[in-house]
Amino acid sequence: MIDVIGLSKQYGNILAIDNINVKINNGEFVFLVGPSGAGKSTLIKLFVCEERPTSGKIIVAERNIAKLKSKELPYYRRKVGVVFQDFKLLQQKNVYENVAFALEVCDVPEEEIEDRVPKILDLVGMFKRKDNFPSELSGGERQRVSIARALVHSPKLLIADEPTGNLDPVNSWEILDLLLRINKRGTVVILATHNKEIVDRLKKRVILMKNGKVVSDRLKGGYVI
Repeated sequence: MIDVIGLSKQYGNILAIDNINVKINNGEFVFLVGPSGAGKSTLIKLFVCEERPTSGKIIVAERNIAKLKSKELPYYRRKVGVVFQDFKLLQQKNVYENVAFALEVCDVPEEEIEDRVPKILDLVGMFKRKDNFPSELSGGERQRVSIARALVHSPKLLIADEPTGNLDPVNSWEILDLLLRINKRGTVVILATHNKEIVDRLKKRVILMKNGKVVSDRLKGGYVI
């Protein structure tokens, strides 16, 4: 699914990503961990083409996304779902409209939107709140809507950047359970987190970064600093 080869990213004199080599297979659930400044956020930006590498390759589904042209980026991003810590929902739109908007900007026909959005909202347990606005939702509910929006294009890859960072423990575990269920449906999940308890408990693959390098890659390991 993803093959990172000799990847580096430099900002001036700062080497944010330093010659990384990582392979992630279809169906995997991968934790990306490490201290602040380790390079996790930069790596995620490279995965979603918000940044371009200084050198190296990022092969996603047999294509080097580092070489994508600007006009090709929207099509690629439809295949990658991204979930953020701060939700990034449109406050003036209700739950249904927030998810539908991700399809509308891609000129998806209205009848397809009307078919797809309710199914995704039902999957994340938010169909009954479809008419509510973000301000009327709890943090956990807003994150569920954010996940629904990320999934509405049926992406093969879902990247979650600290998705439980603003949530209490109960909501955090509910979001993790949802991501696990999404993974079991065949979507690759890459989850960047500082939450040691979550990583230790789930026993999934853990990639540890420090100073822009991958220093540990454990198939069923806990959070090792």
